[in-house]
Amino acid sequence: MPSILIWSLVAVLGTAIIWQGSVLLERSSERLAAHYRLPDIVQGAIVVAVGSSFPELSTTVISTLVHGEFELGVAAIVGSALFNILVIPAVSGLASPRPLTANRDLVYKEAQFYMIAVAVLTLTFAFAAIYHPVDAPSGAISGELTRGLALMPVALYGLYLFVQYQDTLDHQADTDAGDVRPGREWARLALSLVVIVIGVEGLVQAAIHFGEIFGTPSFLWGITVVAAGTSIPDAFVSIRAARQGRGVTSIANVLGSNTFDLLVCIPAGVLIAGTATINFSLAAPMMAALTAATVALFLMMRTGMVLTKPECGALLALYAGFLVWVSLETFGMLDWVPSLPPPG
Repeated sequence: MPSILIWSLVAVLGTAIIWQGSVLLERSSERLAAHYRLPDIVQGAIVVAVGSSFPELSTTVISTLVHGEFELGVAAIVGSALFNILVIPAVSGLASPRPLTANRDLVYKEAQFYMIAVAVLTLTFAFAAIYHPVDAPSGAISGELTRGLALMPVALYGLYLFVQYQDTLDHQADTDAGDVRPGREWARLALSLVVIVIGVEGLVQAAIHFGEIFGTPSFLWGITVVAAGTSIPDAFVSIRAARQGRGVTSIANVLGSNTFDLLVCIPAGVLIAGTATINFSLAAPMMAALTAATVALFLMMRTGMVLTKPECGALLALYAGFLVWVSLETFGMLDWVPSLPPPG
């Protein structure tokens, strides 16, 4: 019991540290972007995305390089993507004084490109299992992700940036830099990265120890505890935008961050480490759940181009159902994902 309490406190403290570091990172990034007169595409697709997704990027790199737990990093990213898709729009919609509004660009470009991102990452995992199979216990289908395969989703993110750039090519932003001291902001930016890495290390350590204490795979804690902790910055950004009546910005932040998470954050660990083993028997059902959640949000946004309060409640119910399913699988009460090791 004392160990559970200690590591629970570590998880809470790690989440708080990540939040503080992310706030500092986003402020410094925005001020530097304004100072250097960066175009909207760079500010939105690179600066903001990296700022709010740096905790997820740190999770993958730390899990793979420091702890040799690539699957923990993948679980955290997929869990974060599910949290972003189901919980953040729902909470933002409930916090907004009016239903969240969408538009055709959001529904037909951002949402559908994100669906393509999910499909390409699933194909990348499948290619690893097909072309670089690895013997695994319990009859699981596993494969080795190489740098060549990891470049597939990264290349798609490059295409995403190109499409965004083409859409904003004729847009001239009038940005007032204000009184910005670039040297000080770069120092704050560096400090924020260090703070976030410290917080992420605490969350990863907590996930590993929770797995040891309860006799469960660290995957469970990565897809729940670590995922929710690293998604806190995205949640506050979207909720703040929703309260200001900027529904499109609120949902676009979620889709843009998830696109970066799947296409850049997961491959980052492989590109740095060289190779990583992926359990495709476990990854495929999780990606299927992520696809189903994405389709649900897409359909709800498409009906009237708004996200209503009842639809927000339905999204929260879907996330609760996902958590129940993963918990039952982990503790051996369900066997829809036979590659999961039994608890003990």
